Amino acid sequence: QVQLVESGGGLVQAGGSLRLSCAASGSIFSINAMRWYRQAPGKQRDLVAAIASGGSTNYADSVKGRFTISRGNAKNTVYLQMNSLKPEATAVYYCNADILAIGYWGKGTLVTVSS
Repeated sequence: QVQLVESGGGLVQAGGSLRLSCAASGSIFSINAMRWYRQAPGKQRDLVAAIASGGSTNYADSVKGRFTISRGNAKNTVYLQMNSLKPEATAVYYCNADILAIGYWGKGTLVTVSS
């Protein structure tokens, strides 16, 4: 059983920052890529950022230069540093991890950016 638990969401004013965390626990043998997705009300879930096991990263164009994804030393934790937040970033943010070719999801953490 693998669990992903996100934390760090909340209410922030436009221009502010938040740092999201996601910790994986359970029967973890090897975690490959870890990703952050977000889903705004009434919209599809979109990829925000991804980090491979080797450390390479990629970002959605809308967040490049403002968001940074990173992994903890133990490699079972992933972070998303979000700076210069805009109201359109309001969404539930989900953590996703590839473990032995299976994708796992957390339950999400709500980020609300007020204008």
